Amino acid sequence: MATETIELEAAARERVGKGAARQVRREGRVPAVIYGAKQPPEPISLDYNEVWKMYLKGQFGAKVIRLKVNGKEQLVVSRDVQVHPVKDTPVHIDFLRIAEGDRVRVHIPVKFKNEGSCPGLKRGGVLNIVRHDLEVWAPPANIPDVFEIDLAKVEIGESIHVSSVAMPEGVVPVIDDRDFTIATVVGRGPAGGADDAEGDGAEADKEKGAD
Repeated sequence: MATETIELEAAARERVGKGAARQVRREGRVPAVIYGAKQPPEPISLDYNEVWKMYLKGQFGAKVIRLKVNGKEQLVVSRDVQVHPVKDTPVHIDFLRIAEGDRVRVHIPVKFKNEGSCPGLKRGGVLNIVRHDLEVWAPPANIPDVFEIDLAKVEIGESIHVSSVAMPEGVVPVIDDRDFTIATVVGRGPAGGADDAEGDGAEADKEKGAD
């Protein structure tokens, strides 16, 4: 399922810098900037309460945002949400403009289903997750909310690779030079720990280092 577009109101900022940003926060707003699409950066501010609601819902990930700045609309995705080191509240947001025909680079979470009917898990195996999300290139209108992986027929010793993941039209993995592992179902060792299939751990370390 493709992600829905969220609407968010913003106001242009005339002043930039640390002092100006502090003033914006004192006014109950969050400073932000829009960049990309071969246009100059555009400093803006957002209502703190609206930002906080979106932050709590996890909507500053792969969500496409229809941002209205003083009545003018543009499509963006969030690229970085800076948070307060103690309060863990948003203090600044970077948005990337989406131009017509663009594809965006996003991280999509992976969700596993039918764990209860997975034959490998029912026999005492353990699900060893190598990747909790997949980084993909995607058209704005086709960014999926999640990638679901069915475990209904996965046995002990079997691995799930990116080639087995159904992706919407136009969505492709950023890593395109190998069929990397997302998860494996492994048997338990003598001490009760997971006994990884040969090579899986090494592959995961290699892939994480290559990203």
